[in-house]
Amino acid sequence: MIKLQQLIGLPVVDLRTGRQAGKVKDAWFDEQWMMQGVVLEAGKWLSSKDRIVHWNRVASCGEDAVLIDGAEAVVVKDKTASGRCFQTGHPKLKDLPVVTVGGTQLGRLSDVYFEPIQGTQIVGYELTDGFISDLLEGRKWLRAPKESETVLLGEDAIIVPACCEAQLLPVAPSDSDIGRNER
Repeated sequence: MIKLQQLIGLPVVDLRTGRQAGKVKDAWFDEQWMMQGVVLEAGKWLSSKDRIVHWNRVASCGEDAVLIDGAEAVVVKDKTASGRCFQTGHPKLKDLPVVTVGGTQLGRLSDVYFEPIQGTQIVGYELTDGFISDLLEGRKWLRAPKESETVLLGEDAIIVPACCEAQLLPVAPSDSDIGRNER
């Protein structure tokens, strides 16, 4: 399982030439929490256009680099491309409150997890109640509901089913343990 924030800052390397195409700046998702691709840091000083790599052009994603299938995988993001970025743009997903349909706030979105070898749908969320709470109680892990259509990516909040409140778990000390300590 990979935390999205572990991807931020990783070099993006062309698998054919070994040349670095850029560094991961962000990722963007569709409304069903499917990762559409990664956004690269601006290549030139005055460049305002986002360069992206669609996720289907990512050959592999490891701890130290993201490998792409050829330099032509890096393209300028089309203004009509839909989706929401995790930590940049408006609205961004990071720090959105996660609220049940019953009106209970479970925390704010801190990170998301995915299994790159099983597709790109988000499998879980890391939630925070703020810095002090993180220190005293730790962050919380919420497995993504099996039916992604039960999660609403709203403008100002993420709405989840009421049963999610009972499914909150403490974040495990090791990333490899997250989601494996189910009840």
